[in-house]
Order: sequence, then C-alpha cells, then structure tokens
Amino acid sequence: MFLVKNNKIFLNTKVFSKYQKFLRIYRWSPIFKRSPWFSIHPISTNDCGPMVLDALIRVKEDQDSSITFRRSCREGICGSCSMNIDGLNTLACLKTLKTNNKFITIYPLPHMYVIKDLIPDLSNFYNQYKLIKPWLYNSNVLIKEHLQSKRDRVQLDGLYECILCACCSASCPSYWWNQNTYLGPAILLQSYRWIVDSRDKKTKSRLEFLNHKMRLFRCHTIMNCSKVCPKSLNPGKAISSIKYMLSKMT
Repeated sequence: MFLVKNNKIFLNTKVFSKYQKFLRIYRWSPIFKRSPWFSIHPISTNDCGPMVLDALIRVKEDQDSSITFRRSCREGICGSCSMNIDGLNTLACLKTLKTNNKFITIYPLPHMYVIKDLIPDLSNFYNQYKLIKPWLYNSNVLIKEHLQSKRDRVQLDGLYECILCACCSASCPSYWWNQNTYLGPAILLQSYRWIVDSRDKKTKSRLEFLNHKMRLFRCHTIMNCSKVCPKSLNPGKAISSIKYMLSKMT
C-alpha cells in the first residue's frame, strides 16, 4: 500500500483516493527489545466518527488490536485520551479529523515515561496532586453545608473545570526538566482552586507549602500551558496569582 524510502512515503494513488486520512502512530512496547517505531494506518472518513479518537478506535478494532491508548468518556470530560496530535497536546476525543493534512501524527504526551504506545506513566503527576491536599479544610464539622456568596463562588470559575489531563504540564519546559520537584501548571492551578475557595480554612498553610524555589518559582511564564489547555483554562494566570499572594504575605 505504501513504500518508505529515504524517509519519504510513497503511496499507491488508488489506495490514497480510497482512504482520506492516514494515522501515523508512535509505537513502543516493553515486550520487544527494539527502538520505538511508527505504524501507519489508513482511515476512511466516510465510515468513521469525526474525531481522532474515533479513528484510533476504528484502527484498533479493524486493523491492529495491539495498539494501546487510554480513553473513557469520549466527551472531553475525563481527560483520559490526552496525547500529542500533530505537535499539539490535546484530547483525542476533541481533535477533529477534518484537517488539510493527509497524515495525522500521534505521539504520547511528551517528556514522560511511556508504559506502552500512547500511554504515558502519570504516577508522578498524580502523586504531586496528592501533595497539595485537594480537599476542603474546615474546622466546623457540625455544619452540614458550607455556603458561599455568589461573589465567592465566581472566584472558582476557570479553576474547577480542570480535568487533570496533564496536557499543560507535558507542554511546560520547566516541568520537562524538573518534574520531580516542580509541581507543574496543572497541579498549581488545582492548588490555587483551593487557595481562593472561601470555605477553606488552610489558605495560609497552602501558600507556605508552595513558597518554594522549585515547587512554584520554577515557572518561567512561558505560557505554553495556557495555549494548549483543551478546556481553555489559564494555568499561567493562576500561577501568577499565587506568586502575587505570596508577595503580599512577606
């Protein structure tokens, strides 16, 4: 169907007209003692869903069942299908197949250990999430409801929508180089969500925890995080707000 020569791909013109798209998928497996490789799979958009995730599912069902990737809700809510598609960290369920490119290149999230194929190891990412204690602290346990004013509730907009897909953290050069110590934009945005929550009584201790040259101040305001967020959130703004609050404390 296709021939690779001198890093160029030559296709049979009849096949090329039949299949409107080709998925070029990064492959690696710990079972095989070989370097990563790419597998190329034709997709007809006439009998496939409109998103890249639909195409991946079709390839796995009809062409190669060994291809491995995460997915769950297919609605841009769970964050499971985060990957790098045509150079951009995004959710496969939200990335359309309607592009001018015949080839769609798919990698796992960059600069993370790979478990297999398109599945990155997010163990460190979730361990960092636990560090910020993402739950409500309030000493008055007798109150059944912790009410907020409308003004206080608005402060959480643009924060609670984060689905922890790790697209922003995997796009951050500071996180690439210091992911064992720097918390990264996703975790810092989640931390800010609890800092500004009027019902939480641990604001000071949360800020003191973040007042660290590596956990927070390794951010260099490159703003890749805000550009790639599939939910159109602004982690860079949240990080800047945390820095501002710390400057007022000193």
